[in-house]
Amino acid sequence: MSSTTQESRLVKVETQDYVQLLILDRSEALNAFNNALFDALTEALLAAADDNQVRVVVLTGNGRAFSAGADLTEMNQGLDPPIHGFPGFMDVIIDFPKPFIVAVNGLGVGIGATICGLADMAYMAESARLRCPFSSLGVAPEGASTYLFPLIMGRHKATWFLMSSEWMSAPECLEAGLVMEVLPDDQLMPQVMEKARKLAAMPLVSLLRTKELMMAPHREQMKAASDAEIQALADLMGGPANLEAVAAFKEKREPDFS
Repeated sequence: MSSTTQESRLVKVETQDYVQLLILDRSEALNAFNNALFDALTEALLAAADDNQVRVVVLTGNGRAFSAGADLTEMNQGLDPPIHGFPGFMDVIIDFPKPFIVAVNGLGVGIGATICGLADMAYMAESARLRCPFSSLGVAPEGASTYLFPLIMGRHKATWFLMSSEWMSAPECLEAGLVMEVLPDDQLMPQVMEKARKLAAMPLVSLLRTKELMMAPHREQMKAASDAEIQALADLMGGPANLEAVAAFKEKREPDFS
């Protein structure tokens, strides 16, 4: 039984028994994604894809949140361009060749919710909840969710979840098919890691070929959806509705979209 742990500023990496656990470690910001976190997670996934000691990857968050989504404090700030950023992350996660499991340990917002659709399997803690806040921010969805969510949840439920900005409880996410299982908070990681180890005990060649067969009919559509969503985000970011939403967030008040 081999075990390795790597510490980075934003993503903790622990590898044991061919399972690599990636832990979002920006808990002071509820693991909100800024450019640095997108870059760190993308680099970790690229490394995992090439590592023969990794057969399965599990993603979770440190602290009380899984991820609060995009870091609104960085919106419209004109910061230096990232190495990968969100578009690069999307390319890598869609092409990721190995089983990718998400363990939602707490609240998940924006990409913290849509990443469940990108996962091969997703699990949630009983107290966790998800929200797609795009309409309330005056922007459009991301994470290929406009393709994946209707496929997973059905068009009506996907439309509500992506447009309403309402919270979905863990049981609601389970009923909608967005997650595979809801687990007691204290059992989330032990049970998810046990399931990951069962997969990792299988031959890597079989895991790779099975995932490729399952993903091949969808990858082109996922990338097209993601590209269109990124363009829509670019079109709407900095518009009147988005500027009012970000200002209201920073000023801790309700936005006025009138």
